[in-house]
Order: sequence, then C-alpha cells, then structure tokens
Amino acid sequence: MSEAAATPRERYRHQVRAEIKQHAWAQIADAGASALSLNAIAKRLGMSGPALYRYFASRDELITELIRDAYRSLADTFHAAAADGADVTALAHALRDWALADPQRYFLVYGTPVPGYHAPDDVTGITQEIMGVLLDACTALPDGATAAAPFDAHLAAHRQWADPHPAPAAALRRALAFWTRLHGALSLELAGHFTGMGFDPAQLYAAELDALTGTARPGA
Repeated sequence: MSEAAATPRERYRHQVRAEIKQHAWAQIADAGASALSLNAIAKRLGMSGPALYRYFASRDELITELIRDAYRSLADTFHAAAADGADVTALAHALRDWALADPQRYFLVYGTPVPGYHAPDDVTGITQEIMGVLLDACTALPDGATAAAPFDAHLAAHRQWADPHPAPAAALRRALAFWTRLHGALSLELAGHFTGMGFDPAQLYAAELDALTGTARPGA
C-alpha cells in the first residue's frame, strides 16, 4: 500500500515506528546494540513501555528492523552502483562510503554479534543480494587478475554461502578476499585503531584493493 493510500492511523503508526528506530540508533551509538532498551526508548518518547510494545513486540523485533534497514541500504547501494556499470573497485569505494556515512549502522551488521540474537531468514536473503553483486563483479575480473590457489579446490566443494550464484571457484575466492580484507581495514578504521598512526586510512584501503585486483605496481 502506498503512503498516499494509507489511512491516518497507518500513517501515524509508520511515523511512530520511525521515531522509535531513530531513538534506537541514538541509543546504539551511546551504548551499543546489546544495551538497547525498549523501556528507555519509551521514556524518551513520553509513552509507557506497554504502549511502545504495540509497535515493536520485543527488543529482537526492533533489532531485526534496524538490521533489515541497514542491509537493505547497502544492497540498494550495490545495486545502484552495478546499474551504473561499477566494477569491483567501484563497489569497494561504494562500500567504504556507505560505512563512513554511518559507522553505527555498519557496526550493527558487521561488528560484534548481539548476544542471544538470531536474524530471520529474510535478512539472510538481503545479504545474499549483496554478495551476489560482488560475485558478479569478481567473476568479470580478467582470469589473470589473481593466480590460482589451493583454496579454490576447497571452495568448489564448499560453496553453500554463495549459492545459487554460478561463480567459478576463483571468483568465490576473490569475493571472500575482498570481503574479509576490506571489511578488516574498514572495521579497524571506524573503530579508531588507526588514530595516531600517522597514515591515511583511505590510502591503506586503496592499497589493499589494488592488491586484491592485481593492479598494484612495484615501487608505486
């Protein structure tokens, strides 16, 4: 149903849910997702705890909504980049821009898991969209971009994480290397671990990307 076709009650409910999520993000920024409290949010909104539970039945339901929004945002970012012809390098920069724009959103989905929380299947489906765009880009890399590795044979037999994408084993390895190394650099940067070290994290990220795509030049 479009927003214009929604009833006044439905529009009000949508507005209140949006306000609850806004306060939840602020709370996560202050104390982390594990400290998220619906009662504290209700107090900030001037409503009772039971009243807020009419909008989100539990803390986990609210966390799921925030995680779903975060993954959807990144998936849309990747899809838009791919529609503009983005290669793996452009996707890498889109990922960094997305992460820097909202570090708390990034850490909610790629940081320490929330204790006791398990995401529903539809959230997993969005993550597969994100990985699918990356696998497309890694499959399109020239065959000589990275040399064959023994790990390729292992991935050929353990590719459930990438299904149903038909990417060959070499592309699977490229995607995993991209995901782990660039997320590693991003996580350290956003957590402030490079502060005071005297180098530009953007240059480190670019160097890691060059190494992943085989474009690094000796002495450059």
